[in-house]
Parts: sequence; C-alpha cells; structure tokens
Amino acid sequence: MGHNESLIARGLASYGGDTTGVLVATKGGHLRPGDGSWTVDGSPAHLREACEASLKRLGVEAIGLYQFHRPDPDVPYADSIGAVRDLVDAGKVRMAGISNANPDQIRQARDILGDRLVSVQNQFSPAFRGSEPELALCDDLDLAFLPWSPFGGSARATELGGRLAAFGEVAREHGVSPQQVCLAWMLAKSPRVIPIPGSSRPETIQDSAAAADLTLSGDEYAALDAA
Repeated sequence: MGHNESLIARGLASYGGDTTGVLVATKGGHLRPGDGSWTVDGSPAHLREACEASLKRLGVEAIGLYQFHRPDPDVPYADSIGAVRDLVDAGKVRMAGISNANPDQIRQARDILGDRLVSVQNQFSPAFRGSEPELALCDDLDLAFLPWSPFGGSARATELGGRLAAFGEVAREHGVSPQQVCLAWMLAKSPRVIPIPGSSRPETIQDSAAAADLTLSGDEYAALDAA
C-alpha cells in the first residue's frame, strides 16, 4: 500500500522545477491485504489512519485532493464522508472527492461537505457508459468528473480501433491514435471531465495529454457517441 505515493513524492522532489501548480490526488478506504484481493474499510478510524500515512509518504502537510475510494457496505456512507470532512477541517486535506459513487451518494456527500466536495471519480469508457447519470449530476453541481479506466482497461484499450471502429476511423482522419480520440470524445462531453488514463510509457503519456488539443467536429462526436 502507498507505493505510488512514494514514487510521486520522489518524482516531485527530484524534478527541480516549479511544482506549485501540481495537484497531487490520492485516495483512502481501499486495502490490498497481500493475497491479490482488494477489501474496503470506510470507517472513520481507518480513513484518519490512511490519511496520516499518505501525508507521511507524500511528505506534505496537506493533501491537495483526498478521495474516498469506495463505499463500505458495513459503514454508513455519511460516517465515511463525515470523516473526510473532518480531515478537511483539520487542515490535512485541501479538497475532497469521492469515487465509485451513485447519484444519491453524490448528493449526500455534497450535503455533508458542501463546496469542499470538488470531484467524483467513476468508471467510464466507450465500453462502460453506466456513469452517464453521475456525469450529468456533476454538470449540475459543478463538480469535476474524473473517469477512471477511460480506455476500458489495458486489455480492452486496443478495441478502440477494432470492435469500436468509429474511434479508429476518426483517428485516421486526424492522424492520431484511437486512444487520443477517446479522450478527446470524453473531454467534449463536458468541461468538467478530466480523464485519468493509465500509462507505462512516456510516449503514451504524451499522446494522452495531446487529447486536450484535439478538436472533434459535431459529426465526429455524434458518431463516436453512437458507437
């Protein structure tokens, strides 16, 4: 647990440039016991402990964006979100987010956190459109919507140019990758969308970042949305 936080801390410390504009986001409430499985713990006590551990690994006094990872069926949702609110009040967290939340949970979190709730991170991709209601609600509430696994996972990322042929066709027209087109399609859905694609190579990181400069026509967007 926390390996990526340690990597981020090392990266920022060794960068040598101005990092004041860098927003570090992390999560709490999800555990990996070591047997390959994932478990959840949304108890206030655990969230406090997890936040303290993240602060230590990141080497910061306050976490820029701290997100409650996933609802815990054994803990009332209001108790978990209340713990995040307390972390903001204590100055350990600057902004709060939630993840894997449905519309009712988003509204409940907004009631508890008020304007301190700034983001919702849910699964969303061309192959998984189930979070459209949450995206629409984020538009209404002026919350950032952060799609995780925007390509549908590493095993399905190549399908963007195959089974989902429209993405490959638009990509060829622009001379870019289907994955870049996918991200541009998401960005065109709403100014509140901030996709969070994974990558293991610098060149694909750069390719993903270039999606912010790719403009789709109305017909292209409609074809992709229909696909």
